[in-house]
Amino acid sequence: MANKAELDFTRNTIQALKDKQLRKNFKFAMGNFILKRRQIFADQKETERLRELGNAIKKRALSRLPQLLEELEEKCTQNGIRVHWAETTMEANQQVLKIMNAHSATRLVKGKSMVSEEMELNEFLHQNGVEATETDLGEFIIQLNNEKPSHIIVPAIHKNKGQIAQIFHEKLPNTPYTEDVEKLNAIARKTLRQKFFEAQVGLSGVNFAVAETGTLCLVENEGNGRMCTTVPGVHIALMGLEKVVERLEDLPPLLRLLTGSATGQLITTYVNMITSARNYIM
Repeated sequence: MANKAELDFTRNTIQALKDKQLRKNFKFAMGNFILKRRQIFADQKETERLRELGNAIKKRALSRLPQLLEELEEKCTQNGIRVHWAETTMEANQQVLKIMNAHSATRLVKGKSMVSEEMELNEFLHQNGVEATETDLGEFIIQLNNEKPSHIIVPAIHKNKGQIAQIFHEKLPNTPYTEDVEKLNAIARKTLRQKFFEAQVGLSGVNFAVAETGTLCLVENEGNGRMCTTVPGVHIALMGLEKVVERLEDLPPLLRLLTGSATGQLITTYVNMITSARNYIM
């Protein structure tokens, strides 16, 4: 017999397929992504060579994973970055909360982090008196509407501008209804800048971590990741073990593959390379 999760998935799938607006939203967004990827990887021979190179880099890293993780910890520590290890989801959530408590922090701004989604970190922090605000625009939209991301790159891909306008109007105090995209962006920007100003701690994911130098690499298009890692006085980076690579020179082909496949770009707007904590002059 099917379990409850299977029944829920089947029911939700049937319901979603009947939603004409949802299907229209996905068709428009995904069609553009597919077209951009084809254009950026137009040379099939070069694309295959790049894929083989990326595969070799990741295989080399995985074959030396224990040693590279130790090297990464050593280099990060030398750079002034504190490294915390967690074997379980609960342990990882507790580590984040412990850091928040150590700084008497109750407000957190978050860049996009799939690991934090898997950990259900936002819910855990909320239960422990911490306000965690998603600052990626798509993540911010669905968080306002109490939803989960529907796509790893475009979390609110299932929403059109009219639906987003309604969410802002209902969820953000004193916000008039508008479907003007520039005005919607301005509303989100104004709201999130206040959150950046108030937050004591920022959190991000990690796209790659370089064992050779102790460098954390984050890619993004909105600048919110850079704000999360620089504006608050404390930065927490959440990372799965598989993100480690051996050398700094391994990054260019991996970045080329990542950004081309994810958003159809040669390179994202922001490539953040964090090798040490920033010193602030007061």
